[in-house]
Amino acid sequence: MKKDKSVDKVNEEEEKKDESTVETNETVEEVVETEENVETEENLEEKLQEELDKMEDQFLRAQAEIANMRNRHKKEREEASRYRAQELAKELLPALDNLDRALAIEVSDEHGEAMKKGIEMVRESMLHAFKESGIEEIKAQGEAFDPNLHQAVQTVPAEDGQDSDVIVQVLQKGYILHDRILRPSMVIVTQ
Repeated sequence: MKKDKSVDKVNEEEEKKDESTVETNETVEEVVETEENVETEENLEEKLQEELDKMEDQFLRAQAEIANMRNRHKKEREEASRYRAQELAKELLPALDNLDRALAIEVSDEHGEAMKKGIEMVRESMLHAFKESGIEEIKAQGEAFDPNLHQAVQTVPAEDGQDSDVIVQVLQKGYILHDRILRPSMVIVTQ
């Protein structure tokens, strides 16, 4: 019986060793798995952070593009509003020229004077409407020649005491809308 007890004891000790080895192996496996999980989680976290950074960058770029589009459209609307009278004015300028020519005709009778007065009233109404829209006549007579505002169609020699590059006669009036030239003045310039 003593032998049996000692064999049992040895068996028990071996079983304990086996259990201990199994426990140690399981613990090592758990540690390895935990380390792998931590590495996987860290990699996953890095990937997610990179993806988040990329999405934030795209979001900020999209916001900036939208702001740029708004500003561009606002500027275009303001410009369109500011210059809305441009095409109409270009169409009406020949009519204004014709009214000026009609006013330049000399009349001798009362009927002609009344007609001229009516034409003058129409011309003044048109000039008032032009002014309200920001259209103004370009000053030319006696002014220094400016190629941005005037178109020289003829030159004449300067007389005594007269400066060169001065406008001596306006053949056709020019008009400007805010800062845009609708039509340059056609002029004769001294040389």
